[in-house]
Amino acid sequence: MASKDPALEGVSVDFSCRVPGFDAVEQLGRKASRRLDRFVQLALVAAREALADAGLDPSTWDGARVGVVIGCGMGGAATWEAQHARMLAQGPDQVSPLLIPMLVPNMVAGHLAIEFGALGPNLVTATACASGATAIGVARDLVRSGACDIVLTGGTEAGLTPLSIAGFAQMGALSKRVDDPAAASRPFDVDRDGFVAAEAAGILVLERADAATSRKAPIRAYLAGYGASADGHHITAPDPDGAGAARAMRAALADAGLTASDITHINAHGTSTPLNDAAEARTIGKVIGNHPTVTSTKGVTGHALGAAGAIEAAFTVLTVQHGLAPPTANLDAQDPEVDLDIVAKAPREQRVGAAMSDSFGFGGQNAVLVVTPA
Repeated sequence: MASKDPALEGVSVDFSCRVPGFDAVEQLGRKASRRLDRFVQLALVAAREALADAGLDPSTWDGARVGVVIGCGMGGAATWEAQHARMLAQGPDQVSPLLIPMLVPNMVAGHLAIEFGALGPNLVTATACASGATAIGVARDLVRSGACDIVLTGGTEAGLTPLSIAGFAQMGALSKRVDDPAAASRPFDVDRDGFVAAEAAGILVLERADAATSRKAPIRAYLAGYGASADGHHITAPDPDGAGAARAMRAALADAGLTASDITHINAHGTSTPLNDAAEARTIGKVIGNHPTVTSTKGVTGHALGAAGAIEAAFTVLTVQHGLAPPTANLDAQDPEVDLDIVAKAPREQRVGAAMSDSFGFGGQNAVLVVTPA
């Protein structure tokens, strides 16, 4: 949940959703924590947790058959700002030699390869707020094609810096509820006024189904479909007709061999911005219908930008596995233009046959995932 952020003091929007209680020194050691930007730190810890959950020991696998695909929109924003300030104050000779390795987005995939001996295809996707979902879709294609047996995939972002947040604030994307941060992210609510910036890392393990079954792995769900498209409309605003998002939804359904009637739950992009929520609701209604339950977990997590699609894919997997749809926080008065069954106030128990996770990014880049029960 959002709260005042001391690191954003002086910015017009001075609250965010930071990962609570994260101690890089405790998790990774003093040396590594000094040499890694926070977006990499978060991803490394999340990847360790994901591998442990999957029951995989990297010391025993064939690294050449293991890939890494991670979504990230911004890279080492905190390192960039800190080193720029150092150069202005002390001169260019005082800039850290680690500046470039710490800030470029591809390094998160490189560090995961080094840490876990994942020696197969290794890349980072950058499709703004769709980056994490795009990464999962690309990872699925690597497994399906036979190029990899296992892929570590997901997204990471740690861009809660004064310059970045000032930029989002100046373009009018952020909620201005500085006096009530906890209620600022309110997807599909009539009083929504913008998103709350967040940081996060979400890492999933994708594995060939036969391989996972043979080792008696704890399979949580199946990634059945992936669809992607471009709006070709505007650099920041969604296509009001939702044509691009609709193409991605239909492509994901076709890829999964399903129809709209098979979708019983949707984890919406649901950013809490006036334009996005309205456009997404109209598109869901046209393409899928108003029969699925719909939620936006950004009401609690805020908008983690390049990591959002990955953590929401994880929420979708858990919804399918446990038959429990999480509620949309701060939905006090649903926008009458949103003619959908939005889960609010409390979790809802339901049997989920197939679920969809939507992710849309600046630049009109869309990625949609379909998940089915194991």
